[in-house]
Amino acid sequence: MNPLESLRLSWRSIRGHKLRSALTTLGIVIGIAAVIAFVTLGASLQAGIVGDISPDDQRNVYGWAADPDTEGGPLAGAQPVVSGDDLEAIEGLEAVDAAYGYAPIQSQAVSSGDEQVAQGDGVIATGPSYVREDTLREGRQFEPGEREAVLNPAAAGQFEENVSVGDEITITVLGGQQATAEVVGITDSNEGLSPFEGFEASPRIYVPTDPYYVEQAGAAGLGDEGSLGAGGSEAVGDGNGEDAAEADDADQAAQAQADGSDARFIAVVVEAHSADEDDVDAARGAAVDYLESDDSDASEFLGDELAMTFQTSAELLQQLEDVLDLLQNFIVGIAAISLLVGSIGIANIMLVSVTERTREIGIMKAVGAQNRDVLGLFLAEAVILGVVGAILGTALGLAAGYLGAWYIDLPLVYPLEYVALAIAVGVLVGILSGLYPAWRAARTDPIDALRYE
Repeated sequence: MNPLESLRLSWRSIRGHKLRSALTTLGIVIGIAAVIAFVTLGASLQAGIVGDISPDDQRNVYGWAADPDTEGGPLAGAQPVVSGDDLEAIEGLEAVDAAYGYAPIQSQAVSSGDEQVAQGDGVIATGPSYVREDTLREGRQFEPGEREAVLNPAAAGQFEENVSVGDEITITVLGGQQATAEVVGITDSNEGLSPFEGFEASPRIYVPTDPYYVEQAGAAGLGDEGSLGAGGSEAVGDGNGEDAAEADDADQAAQAQADGSDARFIAVVVEAHSADEDDVDAARGAAVDYLESDDSDASEFLGDELAMTFQTSAELLQQLEDVLDLLQNFIVGIAAISLLVGSIGIANIMLVSVTERTREIGIMKAVGAQNRDVLGLFLAEAVILGVVGAILGTALGLAAGYLGAWYIDLPLVYPLEYVALAIAVGVLVGILSGLYPAWRAARTDPIDALRYE
């Protein structure tokens, strides 16, 4: 019997039992669809996150001081140790293009005109180049030392009348102090601009560290002396318990806060001259060497309990990608169980088919069919069920992946290697689950088969 005749007879048998064949392939369909759908979503999510790393951001190295044994993502266990003087010294290093502090400002609310909205986080003090020009929808970057701010669309749109470039907002920080800022730019996305923020969409306001963080650091005692600083004009006492009434100490504290040298930053961003790996490593090494030297202010805190960690966006995102890979493998494992159940279903139905067609097998052998012909016939039927399940599962998985990526607003990435693997798995499942029933059918004695009722 030629292969085409075996396929024709197998297909006729499958069509003769449509419902049974459909239920048999259902396990294969679900298993392969689950694998492709979740692998597609995982690949799309990775592409979406990695795609957020712009060429400019690829030259950034993000650093913070924490206990070396602390587990977690960026800023886990971070402590404010790097001073403004440290940042100036790092920026002057040959391998470094720019260096600036990063610190979330604890806020209570944001006002625009007569309208006020609660905002407990999302106010971020940092350097001008942190908000890259290619991320701006309109306006410009803020300038250090100026009372300016850049908002993302979510922050600008949380008022009844959307805030636009040129408007003025008032930020109420924790403790009740208020600071005004002129909006000079609107970003084009609500997602975070660095791994420090995460990549979820939420209202964010970016302001220069000087004066905003310098003022809050002084008021909270994060520097050597406590002062609201330039623009605040209200003394709040020192952080070491010294008498704030002494004029000389107060003047020194105010001057320290005014130039930003007294504030300690919870994180720093160091920019290399380019995104070249050698340049990035050189900038990272130079920053670490300085901060760990006795010349830095940070060195008084660094040691066995605290150590500086510097990582690029790609390195920080690798942690997330590792989690996604683990989740993907978990889903594939679950789907593999479904495929196992599907293969058992095919084997079971093929055994039933052998029993039902015992007399037919006897007639085939009586008219000259060989064992290999019967083996090929039943094996072809099992393979067809596996391949049909794989094709339907692939189509369903691709559709589910597309809908999921569209709903979450991710760039669609199809892992074509998994599509090819799905077809291969369908064929393999059909062969493995059909081998024993086909072998059993081929071994049927024609005399006993003809007597079978």
